Amino acid sequence: MSEESKLREQICLLAGSLFDRGLTGGSTGNISARTGDGGLLVSPTGTSFGRLDPARLSRFDAAGQLIGGDRPTKEMPLHSAFYDTRSTAGAVVHLHSCHSVALSMMADVDADNFLPPLTPYAIMKLGKVKLLPFFLPGDPAMGAAVRGLAGGRSAVMLANHGPVVAGKDVEAACNAIEELEDTARLAMMTRGMNPRGLSEAQVRAVVTAFDVAWDA
Repeated sequence: MSEESKLREQICLLAGSLFDRGLTGGSTGNISARTGDGGLLVSPTGTSFGRLDPARLSRFDAAGQLIGGDRPTKEMPLHSAFYDTRSTAGAVVHLHSCHSVALSMMADVDADNFLPPLTPYAIMKLGKVKLLPFFLPGDPAMGAAVRGLAGGRSAVMLANHGPVVAGKDVEAACNAIEELEDTARLAMMTRGMNPRGLSEAQVRAVVTAFDVAWDA
């Protein structure tokens, strides 16, 4: 099996796992990954994470031209913005995960640091998550908003919509976006209970120990 065939299978396997566990439903969400030749494999528009076909993934060449597969997700501007501004981005995942969307609706959330520091793991895998305003689905302005961050964030939360995470590869991106949703779930579960999160000193210790880009 070629490296590209393995990547196609991995994309569909991980997407299916996210779907099976209710992290995105129906035909929501999209996923992409860099190929060895600098191109992209992307989930097609209107498809379900639970039923992706490896052979029908949208295939882009290194110049950004669609050269095979079905028509890609309408959220390509989001994906392209991460690839163009973050040299380390090898994959991008976007979900409509329930708890992160719920947290984005709360009026007192910090837009510059969306997730409260409840555990070290979201800090380690995501750094600070930027909460972006609401955009219409498919609006290219979402990509422009990500570009405006100049590559300083690996993850953003689209208000009333869902998270978008870039990782070094497709497995890392999926693991990170799951951590985002898990932390949002903890935040919603403990909301109003005055939970004891990490102190600023503890956050700084995590940032230092795991070399997290935190002050961008």
